[in-house]
Amino acid sequence: MAKVQRIGILTGGGDCPGLNAVIRAAVRTATRDHSLEVLGIQLGFEGLLMKSCVPLTNELIRGILPKGGTLLRTTNRGNPFEYPVGDRCEDRSAEVIKNIRELGIDGIIAIGGDGTLKIAQRLFEMGIPMIAVPKTIDNDLAATDFTFGFMTAVFVATDAVDRLHSTAESHNRVMVLEVMGRNCGWIALYSGLAGGADIILIPEIPYRPEAIIESIRSRQSEGSSFDIIVVAEGAKRVGGEERYIDRRSRRLGGIAYQVADEIGREINQEIRVTVLGHIQRGGSPIPFDRLLATRFGKAAADLIAHGDFGKMVALRGEQIVAVPIRDAVSNPKYVDINGELVGTARSLGVSFGDGL
Repeated sequence: MAKVQRIGILTGGGDCPGLNAVIRAAVRTATRDHSLEVLGIQLGFEGLLMKSCVPLTNELIRGILPKGGTLLRTTNRGNPFEYPVGDRCEDRSAEVIKNIRELGIDGIIAIGGDGTLKIAQRLFEMGIPMIAVPKTIDNDLAATDFTFGFMTAVFVATDAVDRLHSTAESHNRVMVLEVMGRNCGWIALYSGLAGGADIILIPEIPYRPEAIIESIRSRQSEGSSFDIIVVAEGAKRVGGEERYIDRRSRRLGGIAYQVADEIGREINQEIRVTVLGHIQRGGSPIPFDRLLATRFGKAAADLIAHGDFGKMVALRGEQIVAVPIRDAVSNPKYVDINGELVGTARSLGVSFGDGL
């Protein structure tokens, strides 16, 4: 195998706190420890179709550690295997492979979530040397204990729960907070439990409006005059479907308003809805995510320099390890509805809208 000399780094999918920390650590390690040349690929895999690359030097990455977003910019619509052209999609993967070779790139570090990692695995199977770094605020990749960005999102969501508490109590209101979480309810569970929410609705446990109403009335009978409901955007009622802002693009959103409408007919309290949205994904990463992202970036640069391709860096306990990318994308990490966290919440009187 030829010695690795020039590598590329890209960020794919949605932005996430800690992306710049990964880029910084990977560039510093690659240039200082392994004497590699590093190209930054802009706008994810789409940048490989346009050959949109910039040299990543230590001077260019100076000061980016605490910054949100990504220096390289990103997109979640640049899948080269299903690239949108008008009202149809084309497979432009051969063009990507051709451009990688013309750019003289000996390996790529792809930073992203499930979608980005699946693209990376397919390109690896086609002969492109790939290393993956797991990024998603949803924390839904089973191969790693945590993904960077998740804890920052939990911090932001918990702060919102804290702030809603005071206004809910002041006005005797029911506050419904919608947080991100398409298929997995980790953000809702962590922030709801940490913020002292009364009801937490997650995709893994379909809810019944009657059970939510019963929980609110039960708290009223105990003297409580307000309630906090945290709901993941992918939550759904028993027998129901996910709520979409745009079904064609599968953009989730609006479940909080549905819950408010379902319970508003039966309870004699004001209900207010807050949709946290992209606030969870923006801004500076908290120290946990900065450290995790830095460790991931360093480990990814080491793997690519040593030619250990087809791997994803992951956190297992206290250690950073390498696992096959294919294993990382094969099984999502859902909330265990019989696990310790859900059990703890139930013991504290938190309702999951299922009547248990």
